[in-house]
Amino acid sequence: MKIPFKPGTLIYPLPAVMVTCGDSEENYNIITIGWTGTICSDPPMCYISVRKERYSHDIILKNREFVINLTTEELAAATDWCGVRSGRDYNKFKQMHLHPEPAQIVKAPLIKESPLSIECKVVEVKELGSHDMFIAEVVAVNAEESLIDKGTGAFQLNHARPLAFSHGKYYGLGEKIGGFGFSVKKKK
Repeated sequence: MKIPFKPGTLIYPLPAVMVTCGDSEENYNIITIGWTGTICSDPPMCYISVRKERYSHDIILKNREFVINLTTEELAAATDWCGVRSGRDYNKFKQMHLHPEPAQIVKAPLIKESPLSIECKVVEVKELGSHDMFIAEVVAVNAEESLIDKGTGAFQLNHARPLAFSHGKYYGLGEKIGGFGFSVKKKK
């Protein structure tokens, strides 16, 4: 039996990502984001939602670009730390021993240790209340070469042990249950 529960943001799990922003080494920053996702495949588009008082908010608003860096179980402590500490007070790259790398198109850096970095250019900002949603077009993707299947060319994020966020806690993803369309696939 289901019972009434207070309205809230209970769509979980979500990816826990580290978003990089800034247009020079002096103002590079990392913010951990849970409110992120895909919103269109053609053209490829995604979003992040950021609280207005966060240090990265104004950097992204000014530069209108950012990079979504996927995280792994190995990056869990850095992911959490970058979410609870402010770039106003810390150089997060130095504190977490992470390494900025140049992006292909945007000025914001990639995180070298991330298995996949998605370069984004903001096309719209929606004010939603506690957060502003930055709707962005994906302009480049940077994948860790060792995670690309040599036979199929498919990106195998599962081999990187991705990190997920669920109601205030971080988790690994666990075992594969099936693939897209497995429920209707003809049996051999």
